[in-house]
Amino acid sequence: MDLAPDFVFKPLPPIDGVGEGDGQFAAAAVATTELGRLGGLAGKWAGTGFNVIWRPVSRPDQDRFLQLNVTKETLEFERIPGPIPNRGFLQGDINMFGLHYLQQISDKNLGSGLHFEPGIWARVPKTTNPKESVSIVRMATIPHGTSIVAQGNSNTSDETTVPAIPKVSIKPFGIGSPTDTIDFPEPNLKTPTAFRTPAAGLVGVTQQMVDDPNSVLRAAISKQKITSTIRLQVTTAHKPVLGGGTANTAFLAGGPDGPNAVAASVTSTFWLEKLDNEAQASQLQYTQTVLLDFAGLSWPHITVATLRRTA
Repeated sequence: MDLAPDFVFKPLPPIDGVGEGDGQFAAAAVATTELGRLGGLAGKWAGTGFNVIWRPVSRPDQDRFLQLNVTKETLEFERIPGPIPNRGFLQGDINMFGLHYLQQISDKNLGSGLHFEPGIWARVPKTTNPKESVSIVRMATIPHGTSIVAQGNSNTSDETTVPAIPKVSIKPFGIGSPTDTIDFPEPNLKTPTAFRTPAAGLVGVTQQMVDDPNSVLRAAISKQKITSTIRLQVTTAHKPVLGGGTANTAFLAGGPDGPNAVAASVTSTFWLEKLDNEAQASQLQYTQTVLLDFAGLSWPHITVATLRRTA
Protein backbone atom coordinates (compact mmCIF):
# COMPACT_ATOMS: atom_id res chain seq x y z
CA MET A 1 0.00 0.00 0.00
CA ASP A 2 1.70 3.16 -1.26
CA LEU A 3 1.04 6.79 -0.51
CA ALA A 4 -0.81 8.72 -3.21
CA PRO A 5 1.72 10.14 -5.71
CA ASP A 6 0.63 13.71 -4.94
CA PHE A 7 0.55 13.37 -1.13
CA VAL A 8 2.99 15.75 0.55
CA PHE A 9 2.79 17.17 4.07
CA LYS A 10 2.80 20.96 3.90
CA PRO A 11 2.25 22.84 7.16
CA LEU A 12 -0.45 25.49 6.76
CA PRO A 13 0.58 28.07 7.79
CA PRO A 14 4.29 27.29 7.42
CA ILE A 15 6.43 26.60 10.47
CA ASP A 16 9.37 28.98 10.79
CA GLY A 17 12.67 27.70 9.51
CA VAL A 18 11.53 24.91 7.18
CA GLY A 19 10.70 25.56 3.56
CA GLU A 20 8.67 28.79 3.89
CA GLY A 21 7.80 30.22 0.52
CA ASP A 22 10.16 28.02 -1.49
CA GLY A 23 7.81 25.17 -2.33
CA GLN A 24 10.47 22.57 -1.49
CA PHE A 25 8.57 20.55 1.10
CA ALA A 26 8.94 17.25 -0.78
CA ALA A 27 12.66 17.80 -1.25
CA ALA A 28 13.10 18.55 2.44
CA ALA A 29 11.24 15.37 3.35
CA VAL A 30 13.48 13.01 1.47
CA ALA A 31 16.73 14.67 2.47
CA THR A 32 18.81 12.35 4.63
CA THR A 33 19.75 15.31 6.83
CA GLU A 34 16.11 15.79 7.79
CA LEU A 35 15.63 12.11 8.66
CA GLY A 36 18.94 11.99 10.48
CA ARG A 37 20.12 8.48 11.26
CA LEU A 38 16.69 7.11 10.32
CA GLY A 39 17.51 7.78 6.67
CA GLY A 40 19.44 4.51 6.43
CA LEU A 41 16.27 2.50 7.06
CA ALA A 42 14.65 3.48 3.75
CA GLY A 43 14.23 0.49 1.44
CA LYS A 44 13.25 -3.17 1.58
CA TRP A 45 14.74 -5.76 3.92
CA ALA A 46 14.32 -9.52 4.26
CA GLY A 47 15.80 -12.25 6.41
CA THR A 48 15.31 -14.66 9.28
CA GLY A 49 15.13 -14.62 13.05
CA PHE A 50 13.69 -16.13 16.20
CA ASN A 51 10.56 -15.42 18.23
CA VAL A 52 9.76 -16.38 21.85
CA ILE A 53 6.43 -15.71 23.52
CA TRP A 54 4.81 -16.98 26.69
CA ARG A 55 1.07 -17.30 25.96
CA PRO A 56 -1.57 -17.48 28.68
CA VAL A 57 -3.47 -20.74 29.15
CA SER A 58 -6.93 -20.75 30.74
CA ARG A 59 -6.75 -23.98 32.76
CA PRO A 60 -6.91 -24.65 36.50
CA ASP A 61 -3.64 -26.61 36.38
CA GLN A 62 -1.62 -24.51 33.91
CA ASP A 63 -1.35 -20.79 33.16
CA ARG A 64 1.29 -20.67 30.40
CA PHE A 65 2.44 -22.02 27.02
CA LEU A 66 5.90 -21.36 25.58
CA GLN A 67 5.79 -20.64 21.84
CA LEU A 68 9.07 -20.79 19.92
CA ASN A 69 9.35 -19.85 16.24
CA VAL A 70 12.14 -19.76 13.70
CA THR A 71 10.99 -16.84 11.58
CA LYS A 72 11.23 -15.32 8.14
CA GLU A 73 10.55 -11.63 7.77
CA THR A 74 10.12 -8.74 5.38
CA LEU A 75 10.37 -5.12 6.50
CA GLU A 76 9.84 -2.17 4.17
CA PHE A 77 10.39 1.53 4.89
CA GLU A 78 9.32 4.45 2.72
CA ARG A 79 9.90 8.14 3.34
CA ILE A 80 6.88 10.28 4.20
CA PRO A 81 6.91 13.29 1.88
CA GLY A 82 7.05 16.68 3.53
CA PRO A 83 7.62 18.02 7.05
CA ILE A 84 5.10 16.69 9.60
CA PRO A 85 3.88 19.66 11.65
CA ASN A 86 3.39 19.55 15.42
CA ARG A 87 1.68 22.64 16.82
CA GLY A 88 2.77 23.78 20.26
CA PHE A 89 1.20 25.74 23.11
CA LEU A 90 3.98 26.11 25.69
CA GLN A 91 6.60 25.97 22.96
CA GLY A 92 6.58 27.05 19.34
CA ASP A 93 5.67 24.65 16.53
CA ILE A 94 8.05 21.95 15.33
CA ASN A 95 8.40 19.79 12.24
CA MET A 96 9.13 16.08 12.33
CA PHE A 97 10.35 13.97 9.40
CA GLY A 98 9.69 10.26 9.09
CA LEU A 99 9.19 6.99 7.30
CA HIS A 100 6.21 4.67 7.26
CA TYR A 101 6.84 0.94 7.35
CA LEU A 102 5.24 -2.48 7.10
CA GLN A 103 6.60 -5.51 8.94
CA GLN A 104 5.50 -9.09 8.21
CA ILE A 105 6.78 -12.11 10.16
CA SER A 106 5.93 -15.78 9.53
CA ASP A 107 6.94 -19.11 11.03
CA LYS A 108 9.66 -20.49 8.75
CA ASN A 109 8.91 -24.12 9.61
CA LEU A 110 5.12 -24.06 9.43
CA GLY A 111 4.45 -21.18 7.04
CA SER A 112 2.02 -19.55 9.47
CA GLY A 113 1.73 -15.78 9.79
CA LEU A 114 2.79 -14.53 13.23
CA HIS A 115 3.04 -10.75 13.13
CA PHE A 116 1.77 -7.88 10.96
CA GLU A 117 2.72 -4.32 11.89
CA PRO A 118 2.19 -1.03 10.08
CA GLY A 119 3.86 1.95 11.66
CA ILE A 120 5.97 5.09 11.50
CA TRP A 121 9.48 6.05 12.55
CA ALA A 122 10.08 9.78 12.97
CA ARG A 123 12.87 12.15 13.94
CA VAL A 124 11.87 14.73 16.54
CA PRO A 125 13.92 17.95 16.75
CA LYS A 126 15.32 19.40 19.95
CA THR A 127 12.66 21.02 22.14
CA THR A 128 12.69 23.35 25.13
CA ASN A 129 9.29 22.40 26.60
CA PRO A 130 9.70 19.57 27.33
CA LYS A 131 13.46 19.97 27.49
CA GLU A 132 14.62 17.16 25.22
CA SER A 133 17.47 16.75 22.77
CA VAL A 134 16.89 15.37 19.27
CA SER A 135 15.10 12.05 19.58
CA ILE A 136 13.48 9.32 17.50
CA VAL A 137 10.03 7.80 17.91
CA ARG A 138 8.38 4.62 16.65
CA MET A 139 4.59 4.48 16.43
CA ALA A 140 3.03 1.08 15.66
CA THR A 141 -0.14 -1.00 15.80
CA ILE A 142 -0.64 -4.77 15.66
CA PRO A 143 -3.88 -6.68 14.96
CA HIS A 144 -3.73 -8.61 18.25
CA GLY A 145 -4.94 -5.40 19.91
CA THR A 146 -1.95 -3.30 20.97
CA SER A 147 -0.62 0.09 19.86
CA ILE A 148 2.67 1.58 21.00
CA VAL A 149 4.56 4.85 21.05
CA ALA A 150 8.23 4.16 21.78
CA GLN A 151 10.72 6.99 21.98
CA GLY A 152 14.47 7.13 22.41
CA ASN A 153 17.83 8.05 20.91
CA SER A 154 20.31 7.07 18.23
CA ASN A 155 24.06 7.07 17.84
CA THR A 156 26.74 6.13 15.34
CA SER A 157 29.91 4.19 15.99
CA ASP A 158 32.79 3.31 13.71
CA GLU A 159 33.97 -0.05 14.92
CA THR A 160 36.51 -2.71 14.05
CA THR A 161 34.54 -5.33 15.98
CA VAL A 162 30.92 -6.45 15.94
CA PRO A 163 28.30 -4.39 17.83
CA ALA A 164 27.93 -5.13 21.53
CA ILE A 165 24.69 -7.13 21.59
CA PRO A 166 23.83 -8.03 25.21
CA LYS A 167 22.37 -11.25 26.53
CA VAL A 168 18.62 -11.36 27.10
CA SER A 169 16.55 -13.72 29.24
CA ILE A 170 13.07 -15.15 28.69
CA LYS A 171 12.56 -15.88 32.41
CA PRO A 172 9.29 -14.43 33.80
CA PHE A 173 9.39 -12.31 36.94
CA GLY A 174 7.11 -10.62 39.44
CA ILE A 175 5.48 -7.52 37.97
CA GLY A 176 7.74 -4.58 38.71
CA SER A 177 10.52 -6.83 40.05
CA PRO A 178 12.80 -7.82 37.12
CA THR A 179 15.34 -9.48 39.42
CA ASP A 180 12.65 -11.71 40.93
CA THR A 181 12.82 -14.29 38.13
CA ILE A 182 11.10 -17.68 38.15
CA ASP A 183 12.31 -20.90 36.53
CA PHE A 184 9.67 -22.93 34.71
CA PRO A 185 10.25 -26.32 33.00
CA GLU A 186 9.09 -25.33 29.50
CA PRO A 187 12.33 -23.59 28.38
CA ASN A 188 14.33 -26.80 28.92
CA LEU A 189 14.05 -28.51 25.52
CA LYS A 190 14.97 -31.84 27.08
CA THR A 191 11.95 -31.74 29.37
CA PRO A 192 8.82 -33.22 27.69
CA THR A 193 5.77 -30.98 27.95
CA ALA A 194 2.49 -30.39 26.16
CA PHE A 195 2.88 -26.68 26.88
CA ARG A 196 5.66 -25.87 24.43
CA THR A 197 5.73 -25.69 20.63
CA PRO A 198 5.56 -29.24 19.18
CA ALA A 199 8.57 -30.82 17.46
CA ALA A 200 7.53 -29.83 13.92
CA GLY A 201 7.84 -26.19 14.86
CA LEU A 202 11.15 -26.59 16.68
CA VAL A 203 13.31 -27.46 13.66
CA GLY A 204 16.38 -25.23 13.93
CA VAL A 205 15.74 -24.22 17.55
CA THR A 206 18.60 -24.87 19.99
CA GLN A 207 18.84 -24.62 23.76
CA GLN A 208 21.28 -21.74 23.37
CA MET A 209 18.66 -19.79 21.40
CA VAL A 210 16.07 -20.32 24.10
CA ASP A 211 18.47 -19.41 26.91
CA ASP A 212 19.52 -16.22 25.10
CA PRO A 213 17.57 -15.21 21.95
CA ASN A 214 20.13 -12.50 21.22
CA SER A 215 22.68 -15.26 20.62
CA VAL A 216 21.02 -15.63 17.19
CA LEU A 217 22.11 -12.08 16.35
CA ARG A 218 25.66 -12.55 17.58
CA ALA A 219 26.01 -15.80 15.63
CA ALA A 220 24.85 -14.10 12.42
CA ILE A 221 27.65 -11.52 12.55
CA SER A 222 30.41 -13.55 14.21
CA LYS A 223 32.41 -13.89 10.98
CA GLN A 224 31.52 -10.57 9.39
CA LYS A 225 33.61 -7.41 9.17
CA ILE A 226 31.29 -4.66 10.37
CA THR A 227 32.95 -1.26 9.95
CA SER A 228 30.17 1.12 11.00
CA THR A 229 26.95 0.82 13.01
CA ILE A 230 23.99 3.10 13.61
CA ARG A 231 22.13 2.17 16.79
CA LEU A 232 18.46 3.08 17.20
CA GLN A 233 16.94 2.39 20.62
CA VAL A 234 13.38 3.19 21.69
CA THR A 235 11.15 2.28 24.61
CA THR A 236 7.60 2.89 25.77
CA ALA A 237 8.96 3.82 29.20
CA HIS A 238 9.37 7.52 29.96
CA LYS A 239 13.16 7.22 30.11
CA PRO A 240 15.41 8.41 28.57
CA VAL A 241 12.78 10.53 26.76
CA LEU A 242 9.65 11.80 28.49
CA GLY A 243 7.08 10.21 26.17
CA GLY A 244 5.65 6.92 25.00
CA GLY A 245 3.40 4.16 26.22
CA THR A 246 1.20 1.21 25.23
CA ALA A 247 -2.54 0.93 24.62
CA ASN A 248 -4.41 -2.40 24.70
CA THR A 249 -7.89 -3.60 23.78
CA ALA A 250 -10.38 -4.37 26.53
CA PHE A 251 -9.82 -8.11 26.08
CA LEU A 252 -6.08 -7.80 26.64
CA ALA A 253 -6.42 -5.33 29.51
CA GLY A 254 -8.98 -7.56 31.24
CA GLY A 255 -11.30 -6.70 34.13
CA PRO A 256 -11.29 -6.55 37.94
CA ASP A 257 -9.56 -9.92 38.20
CA GLY A 258 -6.62 -8.78 36.09
CA PRO A 259 -5.47 -8.81 32.46
CA ASN A 260 -5.77 -11.61 29.93
CA ALA A 261 -2.36 -10.61 28.55
CA VAL A 262 -1.68 -6.90 28.58
CA ALA A 263 1.37 -5.52 26.74
CA ALA A 264 2.85 -3.45 29.54
CA SER A 265 6.04 -2.23 27.88
CA VAL A 266 8.06 -2.48 24.67
CA THR A 267 11.80 -1.90 24.24
CA SER A 268 13.67 -2.39 20.98
CA THR A 269 17.15 -1.81 19.60
CA PHE A 270 17.94 -1.73 15.87
CA TRP A 271 21.46 -1.86 14.43
CA LEU A 272 22.08 -0.57 10.89
CA GLU A 273 25.37 -2.15 9.85
CA LYS A 274 27.85 -1.41 7.09
CA LEU A 275 29.98 -4.35 5.99
CA ASP A 276 33.55 -3.85 4.71
CA ASN A 277 33.26 -0.05 4.47
CA GLU A 278 30.36 -0.16 2.02
CA ALA A 279 28.73 3.16 1.12
CA GLN A 280 25.31 2.20 2.46
CA ALA A 281 24.28 -0.09 5.29
CA SER A 282 23.22 -3.45 3.85
CA GLN A 283 22.30 -5.23 7.08
CA LEU A 284 19.68 -4.52 9.73
CA GLN A 285 19.49 -6.39 13.03
CA TYR A 286 17.11 -5.87 15.90
CA THR A 287 16.04 -7.24 19.25
CA GLN A 288 12.71 -6.42 20.85
CA THR A 289 11.32 -7.28 24.27
CA VAL A 290 7.63 -6.92 25.05
CA LEU A 291 6.54 -7.58 28.63
CA LEU A 292 3.17 -9.32 28.72
CA ASP A 293 1.52 -9.17 32.13
CA PHE A 294 -0.83 -11.93 33.25
CA ALA A 295 -1.19 -14.32 36.19
CA GLY A 296 0.67 -11.87 38.42
CA LEU A 297 3.91 -12.05 36.39
CA SER A 298 5.67 -10.23 33.57
CA TRP A 299 6.44 -12.65 30.72
CA PRO A 300 9.16 -11.61 28.21
CA HIS A 301 8.11 -11.83 24.56
CA ILE A 302 11.36 -11.52 22.59
CA THR A 303 11.79 -11.19 18.83
CA VAL A 304 15.12 -10.94 17.00
CA ALA A 305 16.10 -10.91 13.33
CA THR A 306 18.95 -10.31 10.91
CA LEU A 307 17.78 -8.75 7.65
CA ARG A 308 19.61 -7.86 4.44
CA ARG A 309 18.75 -5.01 2.11
CA THR A 310 16.93 -6.24 -0.99
CA ALA A 311 16.06 -2.88 -2.57
